[in-house]
Amino acid sequence: MARWGWWALNALQLVVMVLVTVAGFPVALLVAVLSGPGPALRLASWYWAPILLRGAGAKLIVEGVDGVDWSRPQVLVANHQSMIDVSVLFRAVPVPLRFLLKQELAAMPVIGWYAGAMGMVFIERANARAARRRLSHAVATLRGGATLIAFPEGTRSKDGVIGAFKGGAFQLAIEAGVPVVPVHIEGSGKVLPPSGFAVRPGTIRLRFGTPIETQRLQDKDRVALTQQAREAVIALG
Repeated sequence: MARWGWWALNALQLVVMVLVTVAGFPVALLVAVLSGPGPALRLASWYWAPILLRGAGAKLIVEGVDGVDWSRPQVLVANHQSMIDVSVLFRAVPVPLRFLLKQELAAMPVIGWYAGAMGMVFIERANARAARRRLSHAVATLRGGATLIAFPEGTRSKDGVIGAFKGGAFQLAIEAGVPVVPVHIEGSGKVLPPSGFAVRPGTIRLRFGTPIETQRLQDKDRVALTQQAREAVIALG
């Protein structure tokens, strides 16, 4: 009976999540047209993320937010355990937040349209020329004052162990000359595992680390920066 009860509750939570998301898309797009992507992105923090976290029974604890100068453009890099990490970050970051996304997501109905309208940054991996063009666009976005978030593991961890970091986000930070901010998310994989939709109430803790400056770094420093950031994310755990 307990198993069937959880199944029924999770099915209801999934329906609510879809309805809340679908209802929010046209509102966000309208706000983006009238006021620009900044206010529209904040809707995700004020409306979408709180409802999803509350519906999942997740308690969010945020630490270290006062140690980051949010008036500066920067690249946040976080470990990744669950799809609910997106809601967690939207809720925790106090400024409009854009995600660094794989180019394949741009072709997805609704999600791709929303991401494009909100000024999300897509990275092309298969085509070198397109990748360079996308990187230049991302650098311009950062220099324009944006805050970007990347999951440099490239996928969700199934066992909670933080995997190797890919270097794309760090190359972007070096070229733009903006800080890299390590972020550690704990507990999200227990609330919503990386596979399936078995939601369980729990506490999610997000910690912001000390920003890593990149203004004096060059392309040859990318590997060292990538490793330094990964070690900083692990140390926050």
